[in-house]
Amino acid sequence: MRVLGINALFHDPAAALLVDGVTVAAAEEERFSRRKHGKRPVPFAAWELPELAATWCLKQAGLRPADLDAVAYSFDPSLCRPAEQLGLRDPWDWLRQEYAQRAPTFLATALPGLDPDIVRFVPHHVAHAASSALAAPARAGVRDRAVLVLDGRGESASHLSGVYRDGRLEPLATQTLPHSLGLLYEDVTQHLGFLRSSDEFKVMALASYGTPRHLDLFREAVYATPDGGFRVEPVALDALCKARDPDSEEFATEHADLAASVQKRLEEVLLDLTRWLHDAAGGPTGLALAGGVALNCVANAYLAEHGPFEDVWVQPAAGDAGTALGAAMHVASTAGDGVSPMPGADLGRGYSDEQLEAELRRARLPYRRPSSVADAAAEVLAADGVVAWYQGRSEFGPRALGHRSLLAHPGHLRNVERLNDVKGREQFRPVAPMVLAERAGDIFDGVLPSPYMLFTHRVRDGWRERIPAVVHVDGTARIQTVDGGREPLVAAMLSRFEQLTGLPVVVNTSLNTAGRPMVDSPQDALELFGSAPVDLLVLGPFTVTRAELA
Repeated sequence: MRVLGINALFHDPAAALLVDGVTVAAAEEERFSRRKHGKRPVPFAAWELPELAATWCLKQAGLRPADLDAVAYSFDPSLCRPAEQLGLRDPWDWLRQEYAQRAPTFLATALPGLDPDIVRFVPHHVAHAASSALAAPARAGVRDRAVLVLDGRGESASHLSGVYRDGRLEPLATQTLPHSLGLLYEDVTQHLGFLRSSDEFKVMALASYGTPRHLDLFREAVYATPDGGFRVEPVALDALCKARDPDSEEFATEHADLAASVQKRLEEVLLDLTRWLHDAAGGPTGLALAGGVALNCVANAYLAEHGPFEDVWVQPAAGDAGTALGAAMHVASTAGDGVSPMPGADLGRGYSDEQLEAELRRARLPYRRPSSVADAAAEVLAADGVVAWYQGRSEFGPRALGHRSLLAHPGHLRNVERLNDVKGREQFRPVAPMVLAERAGDIFDGVLPSPYMLFTHRVRDGWRERIPAVVHVDGTARIQTVDGGREPLVAAMLSRFEQLTGLPVVVNTSLNTAGRPMVDSPQDALELFGSAPVDLLVLGPFTVTRAELA
């Protein structure tokens, strides 16, 4: 089957394409429209259909809309209930349901030639589940795989637990709204002056600076139940600390303490849920995680260390963008296609060397084609320069994984502040290390391999002082392991950097600036290079040096 998956209801609109069970392409609309999270300047983001992403996915496979066998839409309006029945105050609830019901018409208009009768509604959390369990790589000893989905909300629930047996989902538990771990974390995110539904990772980072002194209160209000679900009772956040002004750059100890408290309670409840799931599913060895909560890499590492599952895999696009891929996988699998594991996160746009060179010429920039861009980048990094690294197809999901990355030397603590200044973001935000997979165990303790930056790892003694820029305040790091077979150019850069410095680690953060989506096209890369203090741009096989522009 040829199945196009679509997410277009909440945030992060995206499209994905499966052909005969194989993932051909997946991309978020923000990479094309350049609007962060696909949100137009109105309060309701659902009106941005992933038209550009869907059109590109079809073009990547040489297909027209009329060639599709199905379009999988990651929301089922038949499962919706009025907001007042769910105990929610959601002024957009009725509009969300109406919008989903009209999706076949919208999609047929956006993709001329598409038959609206082939649109299939897939429950939101089923799409999340499929995006992880069906996309997970085959592992020795892992046959049946349990799946845990947690986010803010779907149609009328915020959670799904189940198990996949022979590619089919057996649901075991759900949690209806208003109880939602994701919405609780969003409330705290907003109270701390960040953007809800997009800045939760900032709360996770801030938590490391605090003490969970409100933990007893959160334990009373937030707890797992014997049926595999949980309860989230109202918490008076104002009584714990004053709401932070979003325009302020200052953070008080009380803000960090609130972040630490909700983070710790989240970890504890997730552990309870996974223990229940393990028993209810009959003790499978593998667990797949998806939903926005699964982007909490601190909680993921806690589950991997303390939970009952031997193998924990997280969808790299665990947020709503990933439901486009999951919906397509669910429809394909249900129709009888054998769905192949996700081949990697590099599922977005890529450009030929000729196209990249044409853009450099159009920009009238002096550029070189060195014998090894890996060596050229490593030498600039060793001299404490900042490198914008643009290679191959762009990543699907929020993490830069060596295709659209900003790189720096890990041995100088000042590079944390330096990179946060380049990106225009808060100084408490950590940056991450990339390391060759075969060297990771010497330096980091935790889930290995970790190719998608979805777990935190303890930095081993003797290394924290050597790579201070990538060590968070709690002594951990969110690492990316690099497989030289899949990423030979990144591996070559890391090897050369170690030859020059004795350090097998390089700082890796996303190639973007504040409020902007990650760089996707070569034009985006050139724009960033022109506006940010970056010393070297590596664009495919070409390099542009800041010093040569003077």
